[in-house]
Amino acid sequence: MEVRHLQHFVAVAEELNFTRAARRVNIVQSALSTSVRALEEELGTRLFVRNTRQVRLTTAGSVFLGKARAVLEAVRDARLSVAQFNGLEAGTLSIGTVQSLPAFLDLPALISAFHQRHPGMEIRLCQGSSQHLLEKVRSGRLDLAFLPLCEPPEGLAATLIACEALVLVCAAGHPLAGRRDVPLDALQREVFVDFEPDWGTRRLVDRSFAEAGVERRIAFEVNDLETLLNLVDRGLGVALLPQAIAESKREPRGIAHLAGPEICWELVVAYVPGGEAAGGPADRAPQAFLDLLTATNTAPAGGAGAPRPA
Repeated sequence: MEVRHLQHFVAVAEELNFTRAARRVNIVQSALSTSVRALEEELGTRLFVRNTRQVRLTTAGSVFLGKARAVLEAVRDARLSVAQFNGLEAGTLSIGTVQSLPAFLDLPALISAFHQRHPGMEIRLCQGSSQHLLEKVRSGRLDLAFLPLCEPPEGLAATLIACEALVLVCAAGHPLAGRRDVPLDALQREVFVDFEPDWGTRRLVDRSFAEAGVERRIAFEVNDLETLLNLVDRGLGVALLPQAIAESKREPRGIAHLAGPEICWELVVAYVPGGEAAGGPADRAPQAFLDLLTATNTAPAGGAGAPRPA
């Protein structure tokens, strides 16, 4: 059953005249008659009584008219909803993020700017570990996720937001504080404070030590940056963090730079590809959010600047 057949039927039912109904739906009268006859054949019943003087609905036609109008109204609503979504007048944008983005990206300001442009869009935000966020993006529960990444995410695309070398963070009086050439093997004797194993920064550090063939002792595993820094500041361990985060606190803190090779920490935004733009998100809302991110160039000086594919 085609929508146009229902439209033609309703036009004849409301006009009770094939000539006027044909003008209303902008087709020739013979085509309108053929359309109504095809609908009657599909339903297996007559919808109209026709003679030379009048056209009137049969009992079946009267019953069917209400149903046809309801179907056409539902079709109009569906088309309107899609048009509103494509025009970013309605819909939902779900964003995930790890902690400590403010050093690299003012996400609340970006969300506020997007909301001002598209007030009809509902925006949702959640925090989590890198692996947790990636799983949500793959399953469609998130449209975008901002997270550190040490390897390409399977089945997803990623756009680079910022890139920084990791530095050693320690208490202000630590013997390594201020050094600029600390090799990884010099850290074997240190006690580390680190994130839980599924966090992106932890995975990057673990991989770097494994590739260098250096073992390290992790005494504290935490799931938030504030606790990690408090433990480090109290001299209970050291940590490897991006320099912008290491310098984010006013109190004195020791920072040491590693000898090469540099451990590059990358912040990306991950999403399911499939849009018209090569590699872009499949839906309009996340693509519009990325376009805004690019246009506002919110990455800080010394970061990556405008996003580019990772």
